[in-house]
Parts: sequence; structure tokens; C-alpha cells
Amino acid sequence: MSRTRTRTRTRTAAPFTVPLVVAGVLATTAAAAPAGATTPRPGPSLTCQGKGVDAKALVRARAETVIDASPATVWKLQTDVERWPDWQAHVTGVDRLDHGRFRPGSAFRWTTPIPPNPATPATSLDITSTVKQLKPNSCIRWTGPAVGEGLHIDGVHVWSFTKVRGGVLVRTEETHTGEQVDANVPFATEILQQGLDAWLADLKTAAEARSCPRR
Repeated sequence: MSRTRTRTRTRTAAPFTVPLVVAGVLATTAAAAPAGATTPRPGPSLTCQGKGVDAKALVRARAETVIDASPATVWKLQTDVERWPDWQAHVTGVDRLDHGRFRPGSAFRWTTPIPPNPATPATSLDITSTVKQLKPNSCIRWTGPAVGEGLHIDGVHVWSFTKVRGGVLVRTEETHTGEQVDANVPFATEILQQGLDAWLADLKTAAEARSCPRR
């Protein structure tokens, strides 16, 4: 297992803004979702090269937004995982576990803090994500466990990128399974939804700030 670079930051993350796997799932209050992302109407699950989220998972959420930036800008931000801490406040460190281009089989380990709550003490959530499917500038699907003190969640996350009038339509869908989240599905789903909304809001802000005017 190789390691290309580590990026860490000391930062206090706000609860309920952590996507992928829950930093705030077991907290006791919920914050309003950031502006920008929207929850799409129920429909067929997102897929990447024919593979989607966990069909048996009880906890699932979807979100989408249009980003006024070039497809290349959006794709670069999303796949240059080592630089996530530069634009995602809830990500405190990322290690790429492989070399070269971001591709099927690429893996990365990233961390996010969890505030103390009645069920678990303050801790860090360590997430290991492995890319299973990828089509450049079109879609990504990764899976992996998230482990913290007294907490284990298995996540499946699908991303879709479509060039549209006005920029790039980014859609995402994610499922969680695990004893802690399955114990309170409505609340875990609400927190996951807020996490996806927050991720898209951060991606939109970062991409639009970096985007050059398009012809």
C-alpha cells in the first residue's frame, strides 16, 4: 500500500455538515441544510457503469445542483481528493493510498471529527473509500467503511456529472448501513441528506470561484 501525500488541518467542524458517513448521525439536534442543493423527486437510483447504491439499505439520500463552471473544473475538484481539505470544512485530512490518476481501484483514507453526544464521545471518523466504477467527467461510484469510537457505518456513494445549459448538473446518491444508523432510520436519513446538501454547496462554491468565463 503506497501513500502519495497527506494533507491535514486542525479545524473544528460544525455538526451535521459531514457527508459520506455520518459525523453527526448520533447528535441530538439538526441544522438547516445549506442553500444551493436540492432534493430531487424520487426516481430510479443513480448508477455508474450499471452499478448503484445498496438496494437493501434503509438509510439513503439524494441531492443535486447545477454548478456554473466547466466540467473539467468540477471533475478536478471532486477527484483531486488530497485537496478536499482546501474547500471542504468538514474534511481534516486525506491520504491517497495509490499513485497516479484517479481510477477504478483508487483508494483514499480521510478523516472528519465527530462532536460529543449522548451516545458516543468526541472522536474522529476514519473513512476508507475505494473507487469501484468511474467514467471520466461523467460518474463515480465508491464504497467503504467509516469507523469511529462506538460507530461503524458502511457507505456506498454514487456521483453523476452532466453538462447542461448553465454549467454542470451534479447529482449524488448515498446509502448507509450499520447498527447505529439502522436504529434510527428517519434521523440518520435526515442527517445524511444534510451532509449531501453541504457537500454540493461546498463543491459549487469552490468550482464557481475557480471557473474561468466560458465561451
